[in-house]
Amino acid sequence: MNHLETRELTYFVAVAETLHFSQAAENLGITQPPLSRAIAHLERRVGVPLLERTTRQVRLTEAGEVFLTECRTILAAMDTAVRKARKAAGQQRVTIATRPAAAPGILPALLAADAQGPDGVLTDVVFTYDEIGALRDGTADVALMCQSVAVPGVELMELGPEEPVVLLPAGHPLADRPFLTLTEVQALPGYEAQLPNEALDTMVDRVALGRLAVVVGDSVRDRLGRSVRAVPVYGYPVTQLVLAWLPDARPAASRLTATAHAVMERRTPRPPVLASTDHGGSADVRK
Repeated sequence: MNHLETRELTYFVAVAETLHFSQAAENLGITQPPLSRAIAHLERRVGVPLLERTTRQVRLTEAGEVFLTECRTILAAMDTAVRKARKAAGQQRVTIATRPAAAPGILPALLAADAQGPDGVLTDVVFTYDEIGALRDGTADVALMCQSVAVPGVELMELGPEEPVVLLPAGHPLADRPFLTLTEVQALPGYEAQLPNEALDTMVDRVALGRLAVVVGDSVRDRLGRSVRAVPVYGYPVTQLVLAWLPDARPAASRLTATAHAVMERRTPRPPVLASTDHGGSADVRK
């Protein structure tokens, strides 16, 4: 078998993570037909089906699940090799690891402010569902993530709280409520306690169709269309949006944290959505 190309692995990971050819093509900046042809060609070269396709959905086969894990490892190793080579050559570059749905309002502002800095340091972004793993294996220097507990051996800079909101279809009977309790959220059809490992756009599409109800940070409000509402959740733990790095990456992180300080000072703080008014658990909406 001829050696597989990096492009083929990247295309497969994009489809496997979204399970949607059109969305994957959009994320990659190409049209769907060449993506479909590339995946079909990849499957022929590998020799086994990697995806199950129907008119309604795309699913990974058992072989596809294994192949996805290995592709992520290979691509991460290649990114690490490039980053280490640049560092050895003295090129200043900082890589941020973050989840596809994390901090959509803060990340662009952070990158824009960094690009205008006077020292010429470049910033890359890698999307992953294991931000701490990306720090430990050298894929990234800094992680932008939501964190509720301390991680041993990892240094943190808090950027601000992420108030919990549940995503519901705009026509849902509870979509116009000022808030929902955690018990009400857990009883919703389609509720998933953990964030799905998929792009935010895919998540929003599933919510709009009534197939998913999930709690996310309120910073996603800026990315929601008219078909989905974000309803505050009372009784759900509030997480902190943080920058995280390992001690040996402190020099790279220090320049980015300075940029983050400047970005956060320019942002209008969003007040907490809900406040406890007594020890009995009642709540009111802050105006």
